[in-house]
Amino acid sequence: MAQAKLEIIEALRRTAKKIEAGNQYMWGHMGSCNCGNLAQEITKRTKAEIHAFAMQRHGDWNEQLNDYCETSVMPIDLIIFELLTSGFSLEDLQNLEKLSDKKILMRLPIENRYLRHNVRADVVVYLTEWANMLEEQLLDSIKLPDFLQEKALEYA
Repeated sequence: MAQAKLEIIEALRRTAKKIEAGNQYMWGHMGSCNCGNLAQEITKRTKAEIHAFAMQRHGDWNEQLNDYCETSVMPIDLIIFELLTSGFSLEDLQNLEKLSDKKILMRLPIENRYLRHNVRADVVVYLTEWANMLEEQLLDSIKLPDFLQEKALEYA
């Protein structure tokens, strides 16, 4: 699972907001799909650059992620490397492309768990819930000094 850190949470939220606000979204386009939109946010590359890099090798994002090699100089591997070093895992990215992470889906109301991987609104729901989950993990990891915890209990 992606690292529960502020930069990741903010990147997921910005990506969701941009897609919701009308950022180009086309699941079959390597620079405008689920991973492509996140890659734009993380790498600051355009959808055209990401797509052109991906087209130098075969396959969709899942195949590109399966073929990823950290020592490769293939441009798409450099994009994937940036995503990984920012705090995402290969599995995170594969799940994003198909909206399939069970931990994220189980947080949604049962009637909303069957997200379609190629529908803009469903991608926004997935990214937003993923950010919410990581934010909760981050907040849970913050430990207050004992004297602050005692004060908090006094006010509760």
